[in-house]
Amino acid sequence: MNVSEALKTRITCRAFLDKPVPEKTVREILEVAKYAPSGGNLQPWHVYVLTGDKLKEFLSIIETKQKDNPFGEGTEYDIYPKGLTEPYKGRRFKCGEDMYATIGVSREDKAGRLQQFARNFRFFDAPVAMFFAIDRQMGLGQWSDLGMFIQSVMLVAREHGLHTAPQEAWAIWYKTVSEFVQMPEELMLFCGLGLGYMDESAAINRLRTDRAPLEEFATLAGF
Repeated sequence: MNVSEALKTRITCRAFLDKPVPEKTVREILEVAKYAPSGGNLQPWHVYVLTGDKLKEFLSIIETKQKDNPFGEGTEYDIYPKGLTEPYKGRRFKCGEDMYATIGVSREDKAGRLQQFARNFRFFDAPVAMFFAIDRQMGLGQWSDLGMFIQSVMLVAREHGLHTAPQEAWAIWYKTVSEFVQMPEELMLFCGLGLGYMDESAAINRLRTDRAPLEEFATLAGF
């Protein structure tokens, strides 16, 4: 699989098969992804990986806490900007509507939407979970580097026939995540990511989000 194919076939997988991913494969993915670029070669990324009984233990803790607090502990950063304007607001809205349409959950079905939201915190049944963090001293440039590292993980996963689900939703459980993985105080949780084999039969995995035409986001001159 070449890079273009990996980019075009990468989606946010929201239903995984109950099929384990070997430790060797996870290590290979991270070993290749570490060649992502970073300004000054700071390599500001940190990743914590859970699977097997350790992941089950963690998800059990989250499930218990969700009963009293379904929307988590708050976040240390704004997942989306406050007062989001167009075209970004419209794109986000359509993405959500299209996703819920694949599983037949209407806008009025609050219980159905909450149930689907809760599936985030099972990593959509992915057998491997990753948490990405960054040192609190880092600035905007290094957050960009972290994003490139995470994308590299997702693209290399496709090379191995795997899919991923990057989830900033995990930021609402940053306290519990940090405590469980014993994250040092100087690190800040950014997001989680599920890794595994896609359930091709799941309707929700048929979602392909729109992309704007080139003319909408690119300015080319001098050609």
